[in-house]
Amino acid sequence: MLRRPRPARHRPTSTHGHLPRRESPRPHRVWLRRRHRDQPGGDQRRRSTGHHPYQRGPPVSTSIEWTDETWNPLSGCSKVSPGCDHCYAETIAHRFAGTTAYPDGFKVTLRPERLDQPLRWTRPRMVFVNSMSDLFHDDVPDDYIIDVFAVMAMARRHTFQVLTKRHGRMRSLLSDPGFSSELWERIGIVKYPDVPTAAWPLPNVWLGVSTENHQWASIRIPALLDTPAAVRFISAEPLLGGINLCACTGLDNRACPLHADHAHLDWVIVGGESGPRARPMHLNWARGLRDQCIAAGVPFLFKQHGQWSPVAPLDAAGRADYRNAHTIADDGTLYAPGDLAYPDGPRYGEALRAGHNRAHLHTTFRVGKKAAGRELDGRLWDQYPTALHPRPAAARSAR
Repeated sequence: MLRRPRPARHRPTSTHGHLPRRESPRPHRVWLRRRHRDQPGGDQRRRSTGHHPYQRGPPVSTSIEWTDETWNPLSGCSKVSPGCDHCYAETIAHRFAGTTAYPDGFKVTLRPERLDQPLRWTRPRMVFVNSMSDLFHDDVPDDYIIDVFAVMAMARRHTFQVLTKRHGRMRSLLSDPGFSSELWERIGIVKYPDVPTAAWPLPNVWLGVSTENHQWASIRIPALLDTPAAVRFISAEPLLGGINLCACTGLDNRACPLHADHAHLDWVIVGGESGPRARPMHLNWARGLRDQCIAAGVPFLFKQHGQWSPVAPLDAAGRADYRNAHTIADDGTLYAPGDLAYPDGPRYGEALRAGHNRAHLHTTFRVGKKAAGRELDGRLWDQYPTALHPRPAAARSAR
């Protein structure tokens, strides 16, 4: 069988921005140091329990449940909404401020030396772009964002997941014909082989927005739907309130972002908050999003309960221990143990005045992320978009 000759190794120079030079591929060694999840004894946290499996590439080198790899061509960010209040990236950046990894702490810093990382990863994988920052932050030049997208276009064996809270800038940049024109021009200068220059949006780039509550879902989801993307998703993490997805567009249910007859969501990720100052997630918030996805046939992934669990921990005798039970209302109000004791609990009257009756209250326990686990109502939800092309017209229900 004849094989196409391998392209000659060369290192042409880019005259624009920080676009990386062409390099001969070298195997990425990180994955060799981890046991494959399909091998006996491998970590099975990510086994698919739905019928939307995504063919994963090499074993993962990140603890983030919905991706295989992280790529941070920049670092640093700033807070824009309540989901940022207890940002893990900020905590890490401040802890290592002044080091090589974070020379400027949490200040937005371009890292052009990392741009070519995906080009050196030979095995296909899902890549979370900027887990420690936001690609569409106001302090990131347009020119640099084009470079990042050019790398993603060249590394088309990978699937890139771009998540942002800067929905407005994402929409304006990626909807501008000049953006894609400049991107293809830069790829042509580098002369990277086998890159189709007709596909826009890029078929291997998924775009997502963070939606911690209904207010921000109503603002960010319409912008996402107006942005050209092969796959659109939301990350409702940390989930701080209930979200009605069909009410997010401000139109009637015919414009629901879960419906497939127009621009729609292809994936929904949900998770509670972790960390020492984590806010609890009401169980019905997660259930509500799951049920909406099931009804519309949209893949649903439950990432974690976070620091708080709806299940009571066990005491030394193996019995449920309710001594430290907190109570959360559906509006996020948290009551400490004893607050609602009848008739003279310190916040009993407050709860009555707020209408927090038993139908709205849910017991929660601070047990830590690991103990809380990832099961929602007794099962894992690890569903993924089936492919990079549009979803089939037939509705898909979860088992």
